[in-house]
Amino acid sequence: MGFPARMRRLLSTRPGRLVRELGAFGVVGGVCFLVDIALFQLLYAHVGVGAVTSKLLSTLVSMTFAFLGHRFWSFAGRARTGLRREYSLFAVVNGSTLLLGLAIVAFVRYPLGQEGALVLQLANVGSIAVGTVIRFLAYRRWVFPAPAADAADTPVRDAESSRPMQPS
Repeated sequence: MGFPARMRRLLSTRPGRLVRELGAFGVVGGVCFLVDIALFQLLYAHVGVGAVTSKLLSTLVSMTFAFLGHRFWSFAGRARTGLRREYSLFAVVNGSTLLLGLAIVAFVRYPLGQEGALVLQLANVGSIAVGTVIRFLAYRRWVFPAPAADAADTPVRDAESSRPMQPS
């Protein structure tokens, strides 16, 4: 068996599928992060759109790109439950993690009284890390759920002994 065939077989197993999904999730997230930053810069600095409107538009565009990347690449092997349902849940998950990130930064800034740029940036990075883990898990669990029955992972059972049958 050649290397490409071995890699396909490895990536079709549950641990391999998780590795593939994590890798694709990271690539899509990185690309969409760059889209968000570039679009914000274009709208705010070059087109003259207000900062909040620029951030709203750049976030909506990058979130839509992220949804499409995750739906058709990161989680392509998962069940399809409807574009409207998936995008709505995707938006709820992203909105929730955005609010969580804002809460973390606000907590560090106000109740803890931290004003230093480094401390606040560390809180921001920490909130991004927490949000990323939550988004990945929520996407896999609710937005792009696993198929109801995955034939490749379910062994065929012998009706008499309830043991997995040996392949012929």
